[in-house]
Amino acid sequence: MKIGIIGTGYVGLVTGVCFAEGGNNVICMDVDERKIDRLKKGDPVIYEPGLEELLKKNIEESRVSFTTSLKETVHSSDVIFLCLPTPPLEDGSVNLKHVLDVSSKIAKYINGYKIIISKSTVPVGTCDRIKKIISKKTRKKFDVVSNPEFLKEGAAVSDFMSPDRVVIGTRSKKAAEIMRGLYSSFMRVSERIILMDERSSELTKYAANSMLALRISFMNELSQLSERVRADIDMIRHGIGSDMRIGSSFLFPGVGYGGSCFPKDVKGLLKTAQEYKYDFKILKAIDEINRRQKLLFVSKILKHYKNNIRGKTFTIWGLSYKPRTDDLREAPSLTIIELLLKAGAKINACDPVANGNFKSLYGRQFKGVKLFEDNYKALKNSYGLILVTEWNEFRSLDIDKMKKIMKGKVIFDGRNIYDPKFIKSNGFKYYGIGK
Repeated sequence: MKIGIIGTGYVGLVTGVCFAEGGNNVICMDVDERKIDRLKKGDPVIYEPGLEELLKKNIEESRVSFTTSLKETVHSSDVIFLCLPTPPLEDGSVNLKHVLDVSSKIAKYINGYKIIISKSTVPVGTCDRIKKIISKKTRKKFDVVSNPEFLKEGAAVSDFMSPDRVVIGTRSKKAAEIMRGLYSSFMRVSERIILMDERSSELTKYAANSMLALRISFMNELSQLSERVRADIDMIRHGIGSDMRIGSSFLFPGVGYGGSCFPKDVKGLLKTAQEYKYDFKILKAIDEINRRQKLLFVSKILKHYKNNIRGKTFTIWGLSYKPRTDDLREAPSLTIIELLLKAGAKINACDPVANGNFKSLYGRQFKGVKLFEDNYKALKNSYGLILVTEWNEFRSLDIDKMKKIMKGKVIFDGRNIYDPKFIKSNGFKYYGIGK
């Protein structure tokens, strides 16, 4: 099948490369000429495990190509995926400028039946808006389909190649059949396509991410109670996670969730509820709990030093919002760094893949941060280790080396990956979440 991808961010690039790997002819379009030039050379621009290898393979086999021409993309494609940024506005609503502008431009180039697929996370009713915009400018037949992505950064390629479900929102039988065929190569073991109307599909994406954010937020709240009653949140997590009705996923407390999805989607769903005059109280609580969790973690650090950290150097391990990605959007590390710098601290930081992104995006804003490629070198003369992102590289500690190079013997474990007994038996103070 001939597939067009408009937008080559995380979702667009993974979608395009994986469809190419499935035997389709894919053309990916973006207005960023420098990015397109890099992609043509096999440089994926973003860090995503397995993506670079698939990109280079499918370029060599001429199944994926890259262009800055919207006209070329529309003319040469049967189905066109809109994988465009939908950033949040200050009031929590979603900025649909890119989606609607491109939809208007697409209409001029439609040269036959097309399926326009909304892949970005968008408010309920966006497909209707896209259809209305295109209908005003062309008499050619087309369908607009909602097909939200459920890709986890750090596992996006495997998620796409072996999805647990594919949601397709359309009332067109023709479009539904074509979409089934498009995903058939990823459904060889079992059928996992869920058909519904466009509005239900759009709301499904928001509902899924908000539900996961709810689970994390519940555990973060429970961790606060656990500390006060001297219970252990990890034992509680095992206790409730073994209940099949609950399950063990997304029950890990920490310093709060981040990324491009959870924060934006919780706010986006809340904004939709407000527009329809519904007081979605639990969503308000989720958003507030996540904001507060980062502040509570910093307060532990300040309390240990009796609110005097001016001039002291601290080491942060992990900048990305989660392991196996270089994405810093809404990363808890940013809030933690900002608050520590305001209190007069100096920061040494290390992340396996996100140092470059941090330097280019936040280097000027956070001038008091020194970046290190080696996590132990970042500990030299440090008054405390602050674990923010649970990369595998950080899980095993060379405690003897740490004793020699650190000024302070304190570990603030924002993800509960260390054994408190082991840490304490080696002369370190330990602060976790819910312990």
